[in-house]
Amino acid sequence: MTAFPRTNVGGLSVSRMVIGSNWFLGYSHTTKAKDRYIKETFSDYKKIADVLEVFFRAGVDTLIFEITQQTMLNAVKEAEDRTGVKGIIISTPTFETNAETPEKGIDKAHAEAILDRQAELGASICLPHMCTTDNLVDRCTRKIRHMDELCKMIRERGMIPGLSTHMPESIVFADESGLDVETYISIYNAMGFLMQVEVDWVAEIIRNAKKPVLTIKPLASGQLRPYQGLHFVWNTIRDIDMVAIGTMSPYEAAEDIEISLSILERRRAEIELQETRSKASVKTKKN
Repeated sequence: MTAFPRTNVGGLSVSRMVIGSNWFLGYSHTTKAKDRYIKETFSDYKKIADVLEVFFRAGVDTLIFEITQQTMLNAVKEAEDRTGVKGIIISTPTFETNAETPEKGIDKAHAEAILDRQAELGASICLPHMCTTDNLVDRCTRKIRHMDELCKMIRERGMIPGLSTHMPESIVFADESGLDVETYISIYNAMGFLMQVEVDWVAEIIRNAKKPVLTIKPLASGQLRPYQGLHFVWNTIRDIDMVAIGTMSPYEAAEDIEISLSILERRRAEIELQETRSKASVKTKKN
């Protein structure tokens, strides 16, 4: 299999496909029952490692998760040991915000403790989670309050700063204000799932972003099939941008990698279609 294409984030080479963690940690965006099923399925970190191994062997070595998640750290270490591939971790820590934060800023001592731990555990890229970022977006001033302070602290610890956000404005305001970030997260899918403005508007924001964009939820948390969802995203982002995708089995990981490579290489995907009895009449008869 062809090694997966790469891009550059702040001088660091990362795979353009990024391994998502929601389908390992139980965040289905579907139902509580589905969340429970995911958590039970991946209660053993070695089952996560089984999936990561497929990605790692295909050159998809970049992951996104909050790095203090011990189950994920165990799984990454297991997959590294099996493959000899070093995982590149994009971490999304949360920093507390409250009614006083707009004026007083982030609690510096608390933020430093969080970031010290992120660096200690091996995060390469650090993007304050949308729970923090989006609380600090100021539409009046077109800036992200106090984010420059967090970015400075991230840099001081040898990590690459970025923004995790669900608000399209965050990318625009970061670029306009010259915020010291090297990448951004943006929800992006053909369905418009969880997106705050229309899909074509987000596409334009991604196209005009000054730094690489990591697009998330390309399959709308399972509501789009990989063929449709991946064709849309890969064909409408730039060569510098990335796609994060979550899978629940080694088989799904292999399929999504192959579908993605076929799109980028403009060829037919070498995968078997799933079959049901109702499709018997549309199959070509062999002579």
